[in-house]
Amino acid sequence: MLSTLDMFSVGIGPSSSHTVGPMRAACAFVSSLVERDLLAKTARVHVTLYGSLAQTGLGHGTDRAALAGLEGKQPETVDPDDVLHDLDRCSDSGRLLLAGTKEIPFDRSDIEFDTWHAPRLHPNRMLFRALDADGHLIVEDVIYSIGGGFIAYEDELQSKVRGKGRGGSGNAGAGHNDDNADDNGVTVPFPFSSAAELIAICERERLSIADVVWRNEAAFRPEEETRVKLYSVWKTMRDCVRNGCTSTERTLPGGLHVPRRAATVYQRLKPRSADIFDGHTDRNMLLSRASDAEWVDLFALAVSEENAGGGRIVTAPTNGSAGIIPAVLHYYWWLVDGANPTGVVDFLLTAAAVGYLFKRNASISGAEVGCQGEVGSACSMAAAGLCAVLGGTPKQVENAAEIGIEHNLGLTCDPIGGLVQIPCIERNAMASNTAINAARMALLGNGSHIVSLDSAIRTMKETGLDMKSKYKETSRGGLAVNVTEC
Repeated sequence: MLSTLDMFSVGIGPSSSHTVGPMRAACAFVSSLVERDLLAKTARVHVTLYGSLAQTGLGHGTDRAALAGLEGKQPETVDPDDVLHDLDRCSDSGRLLLAGTKEIPFDRSDIEFDTWHAPRLHPNRMLFRALDADGHLIVEDVIYSIGGGFIAYEDELQSKVRGKGRGGSGNAGAGHNDDNADDNGVTVPFPFSSAAELIAICERERLSIADVVWRNEAAFRPEEETRVKLYSVWKTMRDCVRNGCTSTERTLPGGLHVPRRAATVYQRLKPRSADIFDGHTDRNMLLSRASDAEWVDLFALAVSEENAGGGRIVTAPTNGSAGIIPAVLHYYWWLVDGANPTGVVDFLLTAAAVGYLFKRNASISGAEVGCQGEVGSACSMAAAGLCAVLGGTPKQVENAAEIGIEHNLGLTCDPIGGLVQIPCIERNAMASNTAINAARMALLGNGSHIVSLDSAIRTMKETGLDMKSKYKETSRGGLAVNVTEC
């Protein structure tokens, strides 16, 4: 299993698998050089990007992210402006600060985009090579960015393919475990590997899904620390919405000249001479200006535009889908009577449980299963979280999650120009409202339904395996090739 804080990690845009993951991978590689006492011998580093990373890496800023990681910077703490400009700085000076301590030569060719060789284990493959002063190889590592900012070494993925599984550490990927040992080596009181097992635990222990996850979280860290960190995740989401609504940037970077709309929409929707982020705005005031669906659209646009602009966001569970859970959480916070901080925590815990099931039993990587793994998973997670805080039973929550993913099955990932802009931004807004509708629909029933969440997740995985690679974050199919006027 994974911690809720693994599913909701703070990072930067525009992509968890193409920006956050490569930064973590590069940082892990240079950290290993330090641990193996090889840093002093290293005179140059070469990074080769394969598969989806090579196909859309320029649009996603993968080269910038990899360089930041080589300099020892982490997505949780790095200044987003540094990531935007450090590649030019190092290219102009011809130097980079390896691991943040050792200056070595650098050229843009040291980060190579290999579009000719197709990776076997996962579409997001990275080869890191450390060379000595004579150009001889010192050591090399193959690391994969497997979605949601998670990374995995090659032997870990090989073990997963063989069905044995080997737990990773931190944000590394892990295989399927059949016991109660967590992916991070932590033993939790209520392990589950399917929605059916989770619901059975809830019924046996007479607990909500959030209660089950909360008790599992206690195995990772003290309860108060978990609470503080979840509130910090919520604060980052709120800051991201505010930043998107108040941005003075007119267009998004990348060359498509896509206009940023959130700030203009916010000025049109907000109460006159008021700022909804000042803490004094109530539900009736918001609804007097616009419908709840319009507010949800705004919240999702704000986060997605911040992500596309390389800003600070919460990976939830990926960057490409990062607008959905914050938008639905803001719907709960602003537009649901009785919303409170405890409800926010319960929302996140419930959503994380569903996200874990997607990651464990299918994928949250657009490069692996298409956008159904990103937007579809996030829609399902948000539907579950909202249903829970609106009073849904565990069975109703599972129903909401199933509705959320069922109607995103087959969703392709075909970003125009390799950028997380079209169709990604509007897709986040659409899925946010779908999640709310899914939660409301589930609450109309008693929790019984024909298609289970486990069946829907299994179907998503099978659909992703059948999907042609050109529809999986390569920008070689769909809208990416049929829209030429940009």
